[in-house]
Amino acid sequence: MITRFAPSPTGPLHLGHAYSAMLAHDMAKAAGGTFLLRIEDIDGSRARPAWEEQIYNDLRWLGLSWPEPVMRQSERLPVYREALQKLWDQGLLFPCDCSRRDVQEAASAPQEGAPAYGPDGLIYPGTCRSKPRPEVMPDVTLRLDMHNAARDISYVEGGATPEIHKTSSETLVSSIGDVVLARRDMGTSYHLSVVLDDAAQGITDVVRGADLAEATPIHVLLQQLLDLPTPRYHHHRLIRDDAGRRLAKRDDARAIHKYRKEGATPADIRQMVGLPAV
Repeated sequence: MITRFAPSPTGPLHLGHAYSAMLAHDMAKAAGGTFLLRIEDIDGSRARPAWEEQIYNDLRWLGLSWPEPVMRQSERLPVYREALQKLWDQGLLFPCDCSRRDVQEAASAPQEGAPAYGPDGLIYPGTCRSKPRPEVMPDVTLRLDMHNAARDISYVEGGATPEIHKTSSETLVSSIGDVVLARRDMGTSYHLSVVLDDAAQGITDVVRGADLAEATPIHVLLQQLLDLPTPRYHHHRLIRDDAGRRLAKRDDARAIHKYRKEGATPADIRQMVGLPAV
């Protein structure tokens, strides 16, 4: 078993991150496998070296270890570009110059009915899909043409009793739509990068929060389109605050480094998130 934890260095790790990282680490160690760390720093406008260093410090303090060197997405842009070119050559991508407001206005037009939402928010209404496509892949926002790319997909959701989750091609079109695979300012996207990185690292079991379960059909589809293996997925419960809201990086009061400063121990953190002692 090979698991991973893949944080973005855009803020402090909180209790939810600690739970996900420790769970992935525990699963790998229990199976005699390997736990890997990956830094998802493709958002250069928000990623900061100081936050990356804090990630290493917090995870080591929690008692986690991983092989070096750590994979960093910012060093893999040529790999993402090559995958985009493959999809472009198959006719599965199209350029899009719509702004968020354009998408919102088009999706909210009276003839469209009530706006539909998917893993990335409003489902793209297809404004640029039928426009003439240039011969050479441009350096602009690129969307997956879901009408041409969709196919029936399935994956294994792990746990005490593993289940096979299936999504039809029709559902991919109606409930997910033409997702962005390359943003103008990044040259890639979360969906594309995470799929390629998991394959490159040989991840067998993806351990992540239930809030990302909606995106998994996108990732499984991309794995099929790019001839990549599909790992098992384990979507765990979310750690929530006292009001029942899931934690976010803005919840600095629950940041791991603050618990450390207040004298908490790694065992205390494990107890807080409901993991057994080690």
